Amino acid sequence: MVIYVIDKGDTIYRLSREYDVPMGKIIEDNQVPDVNRLVIGSSLVIVNEEGVPDEYKMGSILVNGYCYPDVDTEVLNTSLPSLTYLGIFSYQILPDGGLIQIDDERVIQAALDQHTESRMVITNIGEEGQFSSDLARTILDSEELQGILLENCIQIMENKDYTGLDVDFEYLYPEDREKYNRFLEQARNRLNPLGYTLSTAIAPKLSGEQQGLLYEAHDYSAHGRYADEVIIMTYEWGFLYGPPMAVAPLDRVRKVIEYAVSEIPSEKILMGIPNYGYDWTLPYEPGSAARIISSPQAIEIAMEVGAQIQFDETAASPFFTYYDEEKRQHIVWFEDARSIYEKLRLVEAYNLGGVSYWTVNNKFNQNWVVLQGLYDVKKNM
Repeated sequence: MVIYVIDKGDTIYRLSREYDVPMGKIIEDNQVPDVNRLVIGSSLVIVNEEGVPDEYKMGSILVNGYCYPDVDTEVLNTSLPSLTYLGIFSYQILPDGGLIQIDDERVIQAALDQHTESRMVITNIGEEGQFSSDLARTILDSEELQGILLENCIQIMENKDYTGLDVDFEYLYPEDREKYNRFLEQARNRLNPLGYTLSTAIAPKLSGEQQGLLYEAHDYSAHGRYADEVIIMTYEWGFLYGPPMAVAPLDRVRKVIEYAVSEIPSEKILMGIPNYGYDWTLPYEPGSAARIISSPQAIEIAMEVGAQIQFDETAASPFFTYYDEEKRQHIVWFEDARSIYEKLRLVEAYNLGGVSYWTVNNKFNQNWVVLQGLYDVKKNM
């Protein structure tokens, strides 16, 4: 496997001849938008039709991918061969322990057809579409409601061929930390004897004392004890309403993982990887929103405006700037083969269980080619 950075004068034809790989494969693996207009500084992953031999890989890992129920079937099918688990987002909890139903049967069947387990995701997203601290507290304050919630989850999992439950409770009140821990213990004790797994999604912390509503109630040590897998959401440093920067800068991701392995058995950790980027208008004004884009869209934008891709070595992330038709400057941060490669190497470096993608709703062939070039993906069914 070769990750090649486009320079002036490069052509797909020349690279095809040099590496003895069909042009069509290079184009498909990298979703090249126009073979006659390659973007200088963009990266191509080049691998022959036989793939990377197992003896050159770093081992087998677990791979989770979150998706929304309305994910395009064709896009989903490009991801499923590389997934152990598909986390379908999400069943929203109700104050009485009930759940808002979602139309997930099509997606579950697609996963089954490609030997991928489906995981039921529950969230404390409230009526306004945001994570609700109060909604979570209502459930965590009552063992009776927790029991009702878990029974409702089990019934859905039994009826819909889910193999596990993923709990994604965010923005919990700090004083609800121990209550949340006890709920996870109860969930494990209820689910594991029935053959269901329990996973959790937690914020990217640097220490146990980290302040903030997003962080304080997520007890890494407790999640490591009670969950079968712990998904660390190592992304959103660059976020929708924040100042421009890489979404998942490698140096910051590494620091989170270094803390995580001190509290959680490393083989339980699935490191989060973003499958998206942002396009910010400059100068950045606090509170203004960026535009969410996919990595292939980023390359298309760069091609259309004639931008050259740059690569931040510290963040291990690509970016570029351009001016729009109204002469406003923009900066785009996204993921490419190089950034994905560097993130995936952390799995081997820290002996992690694997990775988790948010989300697989966007087609990103390059990512899967790099992943499969480095690791075998575990399939449990």
